[in-house]
Amino acid sequence: MDALAGLLEGPRARGAFLMCSLLNPPWSLRIQDEAPLTVLAMIRGNAWVSTDSAPPRQLGPGDVAIFRGPKPYTVADDPATEPQIVIHPGEITTTPDGEILCETLSLGIRQWGTDPDGETLMVTGTYESAGAVSRRLLRALPEVAVLPRGELDTRLLELLVEEATKDLPAQGVVLDRLLDLLLIAALRAWFAREDAPAWYHAYSDPLIGKALRLLQHNPAHPWTVVGLAEAVGMSRAALARRFTELVGEPPMTFLTEWRLSLAADLLAESEATVESIARQVGYGSAFALSTAFKRHFGVSPRDHRQGGTAALSSSA
Repeated sequence: MDALAGLLEGPRARGAFLMCSLLNPPWSLRIQDEAPLTVLAMIRGNAWVSTDSAPPRQLGPGDVAIFRGPKPYTVADDPATEPQIVIHPGEITTTPDGEILCETLSLGIRQWGTDPDGETLMVTGTYESAGAVSRRLLRALPEVAVLPRGELDTRLLELLVEEATKDLPAQGVVLDRLLDLLLIAALRAWFAREDAPAWYHAYSDPLIGKALRLLQHNPAHPWTVVGLAEAVGMSRAALARRFTELVGEPPMTFLTEWRLSLAADLLAESEATVESIARQVGYGSAFALSTAFKRHFGVSPRDHRQGGTAALSSSA
């Protein structure tokens, strides 16, 4: 499993929200839905995207933007246009004064906006939740990552638009998978850049990459720095030094976070006992896992299971 595979074990679309927006200038959308991850693809027209802490960036046809939540952001025809529409959690749409607009702006199946022939067409896919395994990579993303046309296969965008307005059996599943493909392509392009986090490139290092994969593939193994060093053919000191340099943290710190992230996913997505999950991820008992889990996430495994990923988000 590599870094991208680890990310995609988390935000795998399941009934993701997907919508085509058709708008004529002037327009401005304030997105405060608190979603952990959103993908926006420009099909025609132009838009400016901005957050409260980053300057506006322009998008043109074929460009894709990835938004890392839960902080709000704005998408508008021009940075100077004041927000006219606010998107709240649950995809509730209102005016800035709170007037409900959901039905008013409906233009058909998975389409909304001000004009069915609008000058601007963009497709937005929102992941409602993200697995804890992806937290490391989500933290590595900026609030907005923009992929210019040419870095992605535009056939994906064309197919997504074509399928978005269909109402066929299992259409939601088809759209989920298309959205996943678009996300994979966008993330792969972004992480291939030189400005991607240094630890990402550690996976291409012959020895440290092997060490990372050993830890990820075998979290239940009783790893030590000495044992890991022997497995990859390095001295203990050399492994610890190079791993920390490339990954950004020592091997055992990485392993602890990986184990706890896996445990968080298993708690949220399975009915396995805490004791069973503890064994799967390398802890000797439910008590040991519970202690480490609460220290790391601020909530107990039981509270996380009852509250899902929201418990981790609120405690982060």
